[in-house]
Amino acid sequence: MYRIISALAICFFIFILWIIYLANTGGSSVFFEFVASFPYGDKVGHAGLFGFLTLVAIIGLRFSRFTLGKLPIYYGGILVSLFVIGEELSQAFIPSRTFDFMDLAADFVGIVVAIGVAHFMRQHLVKNEKICSTK
Repeated sequence: MYRIISALAICFFIFILWIIYLANTGGSSVFFEFVASFPYGDKVGHAGLFGFLTLVAIIGLRFSRFTLGKLPIYYGGILVSLFVIGEELSQAFIPSRTFDFMDLAADFVGIVVAIGVAHFMRQHLVKNEKICSTK
């Protein structure tokens, strides 16, 4: 199961890279039109894309985590967070894009929700601790 989820995470990451490429080059897409068709669609899209990527990354990495005090920190969440920060900050240097703090905030809303879902899944749905990393 983890191989399938890992493959899904990689494919979804490639899809996000394609969307970023289109946005950076001023390209159009049916996805952009769909998102623009409802209020706050851009922010919901950011939260949904990066939330889903975070969830499949965490599961694909077998819920690998470390703790900071009593707070579990999932490696998948860290990886997506670093990518999001880099991608959003890079927009300040791309002529066709603009940095938007609210986009970054929407990204992190999705990431935090996904981490919460993953934590719930790990605690309540994964019965066999041997399939989860206990780091």
